Amino acid sequence: MNIALVAHDRKKDDLIQFALAYKPILAKHQLYATGTTGSRLVEGTGLSVHRFQSGPLGGDQQIGAMIAQNEMDMIIFFRDPLTAQPHEPDVTALIRLCDVYQIPLATNMGTAEVLLKGLENGLVDWRLLSDRRK
Repeated sequence: MNIALVAHDRKKDDLIQFALAYKPILAKHQLYATGTTGSRLVEGTGLSVHRFQSGPLGGDQQIGAMIAQNEMDMIIFFRDPLTAQPHEPDVTALIRLCDVYQIPLATNMGTAEVLLKGLENGLVDWRLLSDRRK
């Protein structure tokens, strides 16, 4: 599966810890991330991550383009709901695309854990996700 990992600045450390905890699951999939988050993930976990531009420079939109092309299967986006983001319209558009294309989206650690545990344990019929691509 293609999984995007994104985090606002104040949530990057949380995402690194999350990725370390779930490294055995994440390592089985193609990972994508926005610029700085991707660099931090590679450095902090050793996972292979395809890096896009940073969020404010278009990284969120690059992930959105993959969603629109049916090339993304899951988004884990640790958002900082207490800090205004200069690229908030891009974040909103990314979330909207997840809804339009029925892409599983976690915006906090609790939901991200449920998604990855479901992926690992086969609790969700992930074939339905691939059926979107037909």
